Parts: sequence; structure tokens; C-alpha cells
Amino acid sequence: MLDIILEKAGKQFNDDWIFSNLDFTFSTDHATVILGSNGSGKSTLLQVISSAIMPTMGNIRYEMKGSTIRPEHAFRLMSIAAPYIELIEGFTLTEMICFHRRLKPLVRNMSTSELIKICQLENNADKPLKYFSSGMKQRLKLALAIMSDTPVLLLDEPVSNLDKAAIEWYNDLIRKNTNDRLVVVSSNSIEEEFGFCTRQVRLEDFKKAPLPETASLLY
Repeated sequence: MLDIILEKAGKQFNDDWIFSNLDFTFSTDHATVILGSNGSGKSTLLQVISSAIMPTMGNIRYEMKGSTIRPEHAFRLMSIAAPYIELIEGFTLTEMICFHRRLKPLVRNMSTSELIKICQLENNADKPLKYFSSGMKQRLKLALAIMSDTPVLLLDEPVSNLDKAAIEWYNDLIRKNTNDRLVVVSSNSIEEEFGFCTRQVRLEDFKKAPLPETASLLY
């Protein structure tokens, strides 16, 4: 069981506070959606949660089975699908999955061919990714993240570029592969992305700049 704990956390770029004074515990027991309009900072918060960037103020802690994990080691626990996570366009589908498996193992020691089947891309195994449609690339990103053997799954606007059938595919994959995992989804209120989530964070509730005495804690 893993908890990611934000304590009075905030992130500032130049003079703008993306969010501030955020107290929240992301836990394995409850899938959580981060809600906000385009440009509201959902991706920034997701990157803070993933330890890719550090908060400007406050603290983030990773607690697993009573032990504290240092932020610089937390990335090993994460799998993420996001618009800013790029696929290697010169790789074929098979090469991309093999490369990913060297970085993060797949659940149940799944083979490359099994993952290709899950993606429903069997006829494209040897095709370079640069020739894939945006929907095909998104299915691959989601499958790589969801089927990675990690306790944390982070999904940034997961149904982007997916048609109706692919959205149903995504929700089926989520239902079957998120037990005992900490799941966080960012969404601009598209219900199909986060219908399985039981808790939510609305970024608009954390837009107020910190008070001067709080700002003195910045580092």
C-alpha cells in the first residue's frame, strides 16, 4: 500500500501560482481525478506527484508499508501516460515495447506479443510509430502505462485522440488492471476518463496565492 502525501504544497512559475496550499493524500484505496480547465495546471500537479518536478512550497512524501521513499527514487514506482511523454517515432511497435520492458517490467511478465494484442495492433507489429495515427499512439501509451508492473498509475487526459470504441477499450483495461494500485487521472471534466474515480481534486479550489508569511517558506 502506498500513499503520496501533499502538505501545504504549491507550485509557482515566475509570478504565477499554479496551485498553492494543497493538502491531500493520494492513496491506493481510492482512485483520484484532478479536475480543471485547459491550462489550469493539471499536468503540473501530476508531474509534482510523479516527482518529475518538486513543489515550490510545502512538502511531498511517499509512504509505502510504513517506510518513507525519497522523491528521487519515487519514479521507479510510477508509470505514466501523458501528452508530453513521447514515443520514439523511429522505433517499430515491437521495438518500442521491447525498449519499454527494459525500463519497466510488464505485469505477469507479459510478452511483447501479448501487449501488442492488448493494444489491438497485431497487424502493425513491424510498422514504425511515425506512421501510426494519433489514436494508435494513444492506445500504445495507455497500454504501456496501465500494463507496467508499478504500484502507481498516472494518466493525463487519457481519452485524448480516442474514438468511442477506443474509450470503451480504455475503461475495460482500467477495470481489469488497477486493483491494489494508486491511480490518479487528470481531466478537464470528460466523464469517460474518470468514471471509476471515487475522489477528486479541483484545482480551482487551490488557486489563491499563499499569504506572505506562508510564502516565506519557499525554497
